[in-house]
Amino acid sequence: MKQKRQPDWDPRASVVQRDQRAAYDEMRRRCPVAWSDYQGWSLFRHADVLRVLHDHDSFSNAVSRHISVPNGMDPPEHGPYRAMIEPYFFPERIRAFEPRVRDITRALLAKIREDETEVMADLALPFAARAQCKFLGWPSTYADRLINWNHRNHAATLAADRPAMARIAVDFRAMVDELLDARQDAPPESDLTAALMHERVNGQPLDREAITSLLRNWTVGEVGTISASVGILVDVLIQEAGLLSWLKRSPAHIPMAVDEVLRRHGPLGANRRVATRDVELGGRLIRKGERLSLNWVAANRDPEAHKAPDELCFDRSPADNLLYGAGIHVCPGAGLARMELRVFMESLLTQIKDLQPARRGQAELAVFPASGFARLPVSIRMT
Repeated sequence: MKQKRQPDWDPRASVVQRDQRAAYDEMRRRCPVAWSDYQGWSLFRHADVLRVLHDHDSFSNAVSRHISVPNGMDPPEHGPYRAMIEPYFFPERIRAFEPRVRDITRALLAKIREDETEVMADLALPFAARAQCKFLGWPSTYADRLINWNHRNHAATLAADRPAMARIAVDFRAMVDELLDARQDAPPESDLTAALMHERVNGQPLDREAITSLLRNWTVGEVGTISASVGILVDVLIQEAGLLSWLKRSPAHIPMAVDEVLRRHGPLGANRRVATRDVELGGRLIRKGERLSLNWVAANRDPEAHKAPDELCFDRSPADNLLYGAGIHVCPGAGLARMELRVFMESLLTQIKDLQPARRGQAELAVFPASGFARLPVSIRMT
């Protein structure tokens, strides 16, 4: 009889959820390639994560029973789908979208309560969801639906509640079906979602399953990570003495400051892979078919890749920052995300005098699979 493998850690343990960054740092030191019943193999070192990202013969992105376009595909299938979506993130398209993001940010900031604002509910999630709806061409009324869906999806993922996850996937498909039905006869220039209905890959039109998968990947990534990033950025302006005034004086430094702040904290916890053959990592034998979790937070805080990783060093080389991944599956929307976060920070810094912790209520860190903050009450003085 095959002996059951003993877990090296529990990703859902209270000590982990209380402070994910500290727990992942400890795992990187103590057991950098660790097994759990919940995640399979977790990789915490920068070098191990980077190896998996570039070794497509040993590690597959096809981790789900369902189609995942294109980040759940391997070469050569991945290439044509990736080539199809990349024009949607070309710099000229992102530049044209920037004024709309600025309008969204200003509208949200105009409603801020100076005495106390809960950043995640009042700013971060509405900003991410509204920007995503505007980018995709969806009615603004869908923003609240995306936020609700995001909360439900995180809760089901943490609980490993597969029936709930299946129901949530069906709900997303129904929402997309509504949007596609409304665009059945729309020309491709109507909006991005209509344009996808006219795309072809390998000479074949995208079917609804592929379009739904693509929109889900974009939406889950956008709403979850952008909202987490906003919370992390607002918090760092409070915690790091002088950072707010420095960025006010030198707004040209905002882009590199954003990348470095998010390297240190990490708005996205992990991504999955599956071994396609037996392979050794960190002295552990990973068998063919076993699952892996690439821990972005721990990898980007690895002192072997980033000297003094807990310090904010704004002159670091960006080459080893895995904020948007690496290799052929590097996030195609990195340029869009960077623009949105830059615009948010520019607007915030021009419209506030000061940020302080709220007089009532405490910040609460998010739990897996989210990162950043669950709640972030602050006191804002506007200009």
